[in-house]
Amino acid sequence: MFNRTNEIKVLRDPIHGYIHVEYQVIWDCINSREFQRLHRIHQLGGDFQVYHTAEHSRFAHSLGVYEIVRRMTSEIPSICESIDEFERIQVLCAALLHDLGHGPFSHFFEKITHRNHEEITVDLIMDPNTEVHKCLIKAHQDLPLKVAMIIEHRHEKEVLNQIISSQLDADRMDYLLRDAYETGTSYGTFDLERILRTIRVKDEKLCIKESGMHSVEDYIMARYHMYWQVYLHPDAKSYEILIELFFKRYKEIDEIIDVFEIFREGHIITNEEFILMDECRMFYGFQQALFSKDAILRDFATRILDRHLFGWIEDPSIEEEKTVLDRIENKEYYFFKTRSSSKAYLPYQEKDDKQTIWILTQKNELKPLSQCSEIVKALLKMKAQTNEDLFFKIDPAFYMNTYFSCDQMLL
Repeated sequence: MFNRTNEIKVLRDPIHGYIHVEYQVIWDCINSREFQRLHRIHQLGGDFQVYHTAEHSRFAHSLGVYEIVRRMTSEIPSICESIDEFERIQVLCAALLHDLGHGPFSHFFEKITHRNHEEITVDLIMDPNTEVHKCLIKAHQDLPLKVAMIIEHRHEKEVLNQIISSQLDADRMDYLLRDAYETGTSYGTFDLERILRTIRVKDEKLCIKESGMHSVEDYIMARYHMYWQVYLHPDAKSYEILIELFFKRYKEIDEIIDVFEIFREGHIITNEEFILMDECRMFYGFQQALFSKDAILRDFATRILDRHLFGWIEDPSIEEEKTVLDRIENKEYYFFKTRSSSKAYLPYQEKDDKQTIWILTQKNELKPLSQCSEIVKALLKMKAQTNEDLFFKIDPAFYMNTYFSCDQMLL
């Protein structure tokens, strides 16, 4: 029913060995301008400022998610039996295109545009003027809508939603392995092969055979360590705070940098403007800001381009906070406090049936993971803690002379 490529096309990949493309619609989507744009979007917001090898893109991650879903829908009998070819095409396209709406510097873009990346993804897929929409509708007139429904978690076949977005989805599996590899850390490694061998579908739910439970425990612990050691690293947060403060200042002054005018309050970013906005364009704008008449904007542009990050203190004492405040003259721009709850970053939660990993017992019954795993049961009992971080201005000369901790900066 669906056209296949003349031969199976393969793309080398450090995580999966090869990415295999057999359907023409997938190949066409990969070559669309909207997907090619993902080459110019870092996968990890500000983490490339901490882990210098973390230069991988949303493009590579999206291909990795596609490859995992391709394997799930071709190697796992219970999944193959529960979907037809059209549904397979739908979920393959959703896997490939799920991050199409990500802006520069990961989730930072959502903060300044007040739009969710999934919402933008759906807009691009449903816009008749985009190349990716034309690729999808060429394959089947209903394909754009069906792909959008999976991304919005409202497809009538629940298992397709779960493959793309759940506690055990292909998205998480790829980004943990890829981010661990590219950052040079081992925190995110787990046995993907074992998980794929033990995934099943029962009662329209993705589940794991009881014999594969320990590989899922490793996967959950990998998420836990990656969040606290990589994704929430204070230096990465510091970099994103600098960008946030840059745009706060830009919106307050009467100065025009052409590439940043779309971020003015009240401006509705069109799909064409979004497609053109990538990190190359952002860095060009920061370079333009080096010649700004505004000293604060110039300073933030310099800090972003030359990696003159804010200092930080985790869970500061009253005395430490007072010491910092006494040193800072412009507290509106050079003193920043964040507060986060550890509950928000728990690696696994069982809020409802859709957010539960199900274990298929030897008696062919489905049980929540927490009822089968002592490790997960202990994780769910963790008490929420509120963490507070201070970020503050440091003289750029500091970076030329020392690598002291931020606690030592205050001495």
